[in-house]
Amino acid sequence: MTNNFSINCTLLIDDDKVINFYNEKIVNRHTDFGQVTSVNSGKNALDYLKDAKNGLIAKPDLIFLDINMPAMNGWEFLEEFNKIDTEFTCSIKVILLTTSNNPDDYERSKTINVISDFINKPLSSDILDHVKQSHYVLASSKKT
Repeated sequence: MTNNFSINCTLLIDDDKVINFYNEKIVNRHTDFGQVTSVNSGKNALDYLKDAKNGLIAKPDLIFLDINMPAMNGWEFLEEFNKIDTEFTCSIKVILLTTSNNPDDYERSKTINVISDFINKPLSSDILDHVKQSHYVLASSKKT
């Protein structure tokens, strides 16, 4: 089986700087998740994506998104994300990474096509292995 697993850039979106710092360390240690960039708001993430679309910075292949953030929460970010050219966004996987244990958030996540998974914070090596297996290795093996 050919392993088509490839993530060149991972974007972390969380308003908590400590969580971003921790998650960045975990993802960087894993080595399979490419360049890691963190931003502290939905607006900054949209600015990042605009720059990536214009070829100024790396396009993320994977986004870990917090739900509960001030100013623009994760749901509001997703509304704006869905307005971006789908040719650009269709290959980006979005995984909600949250402390929310509200069943409504989980149910809502299942109704939004761009969301690939709903995971509780914080990231760990085991969670990253799960993400790789579930969303990249298995997906690529189904295509072959």
